[in-house]
Amino acid sequence: MTAADGVRRGAGVRWVQRVSSTPLFAKIAPKALPAVDRAIHRLTRGRVLPSAWLLPGVVLTVPGARTGSPRSVPLACMPEDSGSWILIGSNFGRTDHPAWTVNLLHHPQAVVNWRGEDIAVRARLLEGEEREDVWARVLAFWPPYATYQARVSRTIRVFRLTRC
Repeated sequence: MTAADGVRRGAGVRWVQRVSSTPLFAKIAPKALPAVDRAIHRLTRGRVLPSAWLLPGVVLTVPGARTGSPRSVPLACMPEDSGSWILIGSNFGRTDHPAWTVNLLHHPQAVVNWRGEDIAVRARLLEGEEREDVWARVLAFWPPYATYQARVSRTIRVFRLTRC
């Protein structure tokens, strides 16, 4: 893992990047990976998030857009030097926006569990030039996001989460 970007490097990571760009991965991963992450995160009381062994990750808890009930979802993130986090609504390159992005649009106040600590955050959808600048950093951080964007006609939502 490099200190600069928090992403592990090497042949294994390049293999995972190739696999994660495939349509088959986009069909299987949205069900399997979050379920494993949730279970292990819960069992270890927030100390372990398996997907974070490859990419930095948070567990986002935000009220549901319709119900207002808390919804928790493990997500890869791009930590920023300022202490904020970038979340990318790629949905593994599937056609619809992920539900958590809709929830954040309706309820920007949320909580992230980062390395076992619950932190109150405020989410902001990035748009225009700011989004484009961050998107360039996102692609350097995890290149498969370019494949996800090429696969869909929607613009992938990018959020910045800052501590409250």
